[in-house]
Amino acid sequence: MIIAMMDYVKYKGDTMKNKSNLFEVYDPRGQIIIEKRNLSNRKNTLNGLRLAILDNSKWNANKILRGSADALSKEIKFSKINYYVKKHGFSTDAPLEMIDEITNDNDIVLTAIGDCGSCCSSCIRDAITLEDRGIPAAPIITTEFINETKLTRVAIGMPDLRPVVIDHPVSSITNDEVLQRVKIIKEQAQEVWLGQRKDI
Repeated sequence: MIIAMMDYVKYKGDTMKNKSNLFEVYDPRGQIIIEKRNLSNRKNTLNGLRLAILDNSKWNANKILRGSADALSKEIKFSKINYYVKKHGFSTDAPLEMIDEITNDNDIVLTAIGDCGSCCSSCIRDAITLEDRGIPAAPIITTEFINETKLTRVAIGMPDLRPVVIDHPVSSITNDEVLQRVKIIKEQAQEVWLGQRKDI
């Protein structure tokens, strides 16, 4: 890079006649421009809404998600709760037909779990895809993957997406620890859907 730059400067100097002391320097880093994607409209109330539960099949995800749905139902009168567990794998995005089904049949979504590198990225991408379609999404991640979540949402263009954050780990926890995480999810998920959740 230095040789190329020196050659360029010498070339410009030789051809600019009386302005041989002037030269251009280009920034080799380039620039990435990503158009910002807006969140879907937040809800004024959660009563009467249809809740989608998107399970990525990680260990204990089912326990945590079903426990969270039960806990939320004690405070919120959902008109319906729909469960989706047909993802091809926890490290892949939800298939388009599933996204279509969730969009058509639900008003808000709770999805989990982002507790490793690839599953965290796919969990956030699923949430952003649903946000693009007008469905407020509360993706659940663990404390170990906060930074990856920040990078993923910025890279995809939705930095305002707010996740639910629970303690790490998830796969090896006891039933009592599941209940502790459910308590956090019950509070933070409502904040996400209502637009009250602060950034992590």
